[in-house]
Amino acid sequence: MTVYLDNAATTKPCRKAVEAINEALTFNYGNPSSLHRMGLNAQLTVDSARKSVADALGCDASCIYFTSGATESNNLAVRGAASCYGKRKRRIIVSSVEHASVAETMNELESYGFEIVRVRPGAGGKFNPADFVNAANENTCLISMMLVNNETGHILPVKEVFTVLKRRYPDIVTHCDCVQGFMKIPVKASALNADMISLSGHKIHAVKGVGALYIRKGIRVKPLVSGGKQEKGIRSGTESVPLIAGFGAAVKQLTPTIGERFEYVKGLRSFLLEKLSGIDGVTLNSPADGSPYVINISAAGRRSEIMLHYLEQEEIYVSSGSACSKGAQSGVLAEFGVNQKDADSALRISMTADTTEEELEKFVLVLNEGIRKIKT
Repeated sequence: MTVYLDNAATTKPCRKAVEAINEALTFNYGNPSSLHRMGLNAQLTVDSARKSVADALGCDASCIYFTSGATESNNLAVRGAASCYGKRKRRIIVSSVEHASVAETMNELESYGFEIVRVRPGAGGKFNPADFVNAANENTCLISMMLVNNETGHILPVKEVFTVLKRRYPDIVTHCDCVQGFMKIPVKASALNADMISLSGHKIHAVKGVGALYIRKGIRVKPLVSGGKQEKGIRSGTESVPLIAGFGAAVKQLTPTIGERFEYVKGLRSFLLEKLSGIDGVTLNSPADGSPYVINISAAGRRSEIMLHYLEQEEIYVSSGSACSKGAQSGVLAEFGVNQKDADSALRISMTADTTEEELEKFVLVLNEGIRKIKT
């Protein structure tokens, strides 16, 4: 039995997504910019997917722009807004636990002369909304906060922070990386008070190579790519109709069951933690009130990479952290107060509603065997 518990890295495409992709590859293969019927059919497919994403976010379809994925969406949001609003206002606020596509972009903007204020979590790994608010002033052009941390499942106080900031400083542009939250917990643009929201297809049972950026009407961003004026000039380049169709199909399939799936995965989390409690030396690095879809543990001082490959021999797949770090530590666990020894033995278990208790039992059994057999 294969046990796949690395869904924060990527998910298995759902049947509806695969069917939509195959339809676009086999029959509906026209260029959306072409003026004939084949082009029109392709454009209608893109429009339908755009509406599905917009409906899920509770926004107008004209606010959704398709990209190649979350990394491009984050870059477009942060760089694009900084270019438009950062000529005179040079301060940007960001959490210290962002995905590399945001964190490294902030480092680059800092080298260009922007003042980057990185807000860190306090005791117990909790973020204090007041720390973000107090970091803002009249010179602030942008704030970027992820909703759910991809390594630990911590849920950041995005709604609280953005709501207060918009009240005090209406001109500050608010951006949220919602990659690990979208289709897992309720995400609505208006409720978050977010001007921009980044999304990814392959994290929600679509496929790699497609994402989206929500941009509220009236918000300006400078495009990263110039060309044929697709996506209203915000993201030029011929749209990948098959990938977009798959993205839309996955969103449409998942939207009605967000609450039901959340409760199921929450139950899986409780089941897993109960089983892990019987193993000496296993510690939990995720908060009790975090997303149940992502659980981070430390395995009794056994190095992550060695344990990961031990599990792999039994067809159990987990990760040692963010897949974007290529196995290297990102530093996020340290920000959340995890000591170096525990960080060196950290494993991320990430689930979906397709995960079963039987799979989790196998994982716990083999993990326990690995702890006994692997020397520290």
